[in-house]
Amino acid sequence: MPPRITPLTDPESTSSSRRLAWLASDAEGVPVGSAFLRLSTEEGRDHRAGLEIAVHPAERRAGVGGALLDAAVAAARRDERRSLVCPVTAGSPGDGFLAARGFHQALALTFARLALPELDLRPITEIVERPHPGYELTHWDGVVPPGPAHSYADSRRAMDDMPMEGSDHGIDVWDVERVVAVAEVVLERGDALQTVAVVDRSDGSIVGFSELVVPGDGRGDAQHYGTGVLPEHRGHGLGLWMKAESIRLARLRHPDLTGLLTDTADSNAPMIGINDALGYRPTHRELEYRLDLRPTGVAFGVRQRP
Repeated sequence: MPPRITPLTDPESTSSSRRLAWLASDAEGVPVGSAFLRLSTEEGRDHRAGLEIAVHPAERRAGVGGALLDAAVAAARRDERRSLVCPVTAGSPGDGFLAARGFHQALALTFARLALPELDLRPITEIVERPHPGYELTHWDGVVPPGPAHSYADSRRAMDDMPMEGSDHGIDVWDVERVVAVAEVVLERGDALQTVAVVDRSDGSIVGFSELVVPGDGRGDAQHYGTGVLPEHRGHGLGLWMKAESIRLARLRHPDLTGLLTDTADSNAPMIGINDALGYRPTHRELEYRLDLRPTGVAFGVRQRP
């Protein structure tokens, strides 16, 4: 008997997205799976929808995942989305499930971890102390201070050419309001946000940044968010410099942290090289599958960065 699919009211909407949800249940009403569809409302990314599907192991290969997928695809089409993307762990049941249903692998990410308890901080400190003529490091906690706020928002274009392979990622459009809002979300959930940045001494502008989110209690693993250097300032080792300083500060200020987590596209050789040089070790790989939702013969416009 096919599963019953029930749409749910999901309160997890944000200023940048809204979410739809479905629950799958068996003939007795017992939940056997769920699906969540994240619809981005951000300028430059409102062509995408992100999907998460979970099916109880005992209920797999019984049509539950397919029924949830059908509901999500239909909703994404109604919302005129161009791409439906879904992340899965490489080699997991979801890997084969999506491949068999018309999705293609669009992005491969390697996740890595730096173990902190046994970390020798001396090589990290040596990297931080290397001179970089014309540049200096700065850092702040939480929301960016008013002084560098506009320069920091402008520096976010460093991520525009981040290797995203075939994921149809779009372009993130940043301004001061958005960088403040993102930081406030992190703080409101009880975590700490540490940002290290590189300043161009010639004009005082920020030309690179590296963000780290630390659990509110200062324990467990912290998560790197974005790290980027503006194209016109690359080739000077600034990415390695910033990430080394981020590690150094985290180790000194949060002694109970056990590790730092990062993820990098397999095609992003420069950042993988930085992670390797700093001692990060791969833990697993995730794949992002993509389904093209465009009807045959219909061209969807791509909103460009102004």
